[in-house]
Amino acid sequence: MTGRFALVLHSHLPWVRGHGRWPVGEVWLHEAIATSYLPVLDVLARLAEKGHRNLATVGITPVLAAQLDDPECLQATRSWAADWLWRTQELGQYDRPAAAREAQQANATLHALQTTHRAGLSTAWRRLADAGVVELLGGPAAHPFQPLLDDRTAAFSLLTGMDDHLARFGSRPTGIWAPECGYRPGLEKIYAEQGITHFLMDGPTMLHVGNPTHSAWTVGDTDVMAFGRDLDVTYRVWSPRKGYPGHHEYRDFHVMDDLGFRTRRVTSTAVHGNDKADYDPAAAAHAVTRDAHDFVDVVRARLLHLSHERPNPLVVAAYDTELFGHWWHEGPAWLEQVLTLLPQAGVEVTTLSGAHGCVAGRIDPEPGSWGSGKDFRVWSGPQVADMVDDNEDLMRRWRKLADPQVRDPRQDELATQALLALSSDWAFMVSKDSAAQYARLRHAEHHRQFASIAAAIETGRPVTCGERPFPHLDARLF
Repeated sequence: MTGRFALVLHSHLPWVRGHGRWPVGEVWLHEAIATSYLPVLDVLARLAEKGHRNLATVGITPVLAAQLDDPECLQATRSWAADWLWRTQELGQYDRPAAAREAQQANATLHALQTTHRAGLSTAWRRLADAGVVELLGGPAAHPFQPLLDDRTAAFSLLTGMDDHLARFGSRPTGIWAPECGYRPGLEKIYAEQGITHFLMDGPTMLHVGNPTHSAWTVGDTDVMAFGRDLDVTYRVWSPRKGYPGHHEYRDFHVMDDLGFRTRRVTSTAVHGNDKADYDPAAAAHAVTRDAHDFVDVVRARLLHLSHERPNPLVVAAYDTELFGHWWHEGPAWLEQVLTLLPQAGVEVTTLSGAHGCVAGRIDPEPGSWGSGKDFRVWSGPQVADMVDDNEDLMRRWRKLADPQVRDPRQDELATQALLALSSDWAFMVSKDSAAQYARLRHAEHHRQFASIAAAIETGRPVTCGERPFPHLDARLF
């Protein structure tokens, strides 16, 4: 064996149930279920049947897990898939091959949602974890940018997320996906208190203190390990400027016809819109094989180079799960080939928990994230300064109102709205100008509901509970 390779997949979407005003909100969730989560599950299940184990480390945020198990959400996705199937009839009037491909995938989605996953997707992930095929990572409730939280709020958010993971998957995770790979000194102590033994850190955060990503490192004065994302390898697939999904044979995500189907291929950066060439599945399949072999060659070469620095080196590549299928149509097929080819090339595929023996020493990292600039600017920059101020005011008021002695539904509802208000998604979408107006509306709405419940607690009035993505939340623990 030349070394170890760990694939980390991060599965996360904002809490959108009941908030369909976002132009892509619930549709994006349905697309992600149909084109990413179900196909990736299928890939892992097929490889498991062939005897593969320790294939990937998968982070599923509590918010997404709640949506993937929610009966109304699943029914809405089934209805969306039925509409998808119905629309293929009209597509078939002018593009029969494309209509046949789309109908096949729509039928497969409907069948899976009506049979295997009728009660939700948590059971499928749990079976894979119990069989040793994947390691499931936990995470804090509502996916906050933890470096901007005070210690008390960060600890409560993480505890709530761990409790939800236990209820859904049957065990408490020992590893977490740190939202946005955000880190500040001191978070490792909160992790240690919750029984967390390892988490993912972006490569530059580690490199800033002179430590390479070819190993795990214990952080501060704790035994909590940080694994660094290897950008040289990760960016081969997906980077701010290039990567396999941009190759000309693959299906173009951004060009849709009048019926909402993607029937064009990337073609060229010089060709736009419907001037792009028709999608060719055979050419795309050839590109998948070519790029899978290229990636395996890159990983193997990287490990051979690193082996001169330390024995049994490690490469960690981390991606959003939605890349595989949703953004990159051919991604699941590429993933299946890569996970098959790596062991044949002498590379041990492992999970983060399986790479604990790769610890090389101790580090004291500086603050960092995987966002633009590898710092906090996306979540605390000038564009979102007012939102940061709102969140700081909320945390101060929350600390004053918290009552650890009495179980009060109003306190639970207050905590729920606080966690949703502190989600990193709202600032991210504003900073990136991605449905920014929707994000500001959601930020304002959760703050408004928090303020209303806070006023009710202060005056002794009852409150009406809303939607609860965290059914096991207990505000007394705050």
